[in-house]
Amino acid sequence: MTLGILALTAAALFTGAAFYISFAEHPARSRLDDRAQLQQWGPAYARGAQMQASLAVIGFVLGLATWWQTRDELWIVGAIVLVANWPYTMLMIMPVNRELKAIPLDDAGEESSALLQRWGRLHARRTMLGAVATLLMFWAAVVPAHAS
Repeated sequence: MTLGILALTAAALFTGAAFYISFAEHPARSRLDDRAQLQQWGPAYARGAQMQASLAVIGFVLGLATWWQTRDELWIVGAIVLVANWPYTMLMIMPVNRELKAIPLDDAGEESSALLQRWGRLHARRTMLGAVATLLMFWAAVVPAHAS
């Protein structure tokens, strides 16, 4: 069960980071002027993406390993929901990221502000995926399949 606790920890860390970005960092950034929003988003995104991508993969691998050991389907479902952040990010968020990265700081304005608002809504869905994965893994850890 050690692998399961580690999988749950990775999922919870992912979710905590996503929650912080969605409910603290991004709303605070939105209060800045257009140029400052765009300027702050770039490095914050680069650092956050590395951390969250790593946590999603680590949580997925550990959740998969725990499922392999226990055969409790909640672990594999939680792992899949957690790693679903990768395709979601590639399909939904990356196009917005590319548009934002293409805007020179001196051209920041209504377009960049609208894109950042869209980015924030899309990122909130990452937070929800992380929360669902964390709850599934927590449920698997608290109520093991063989307990019935």
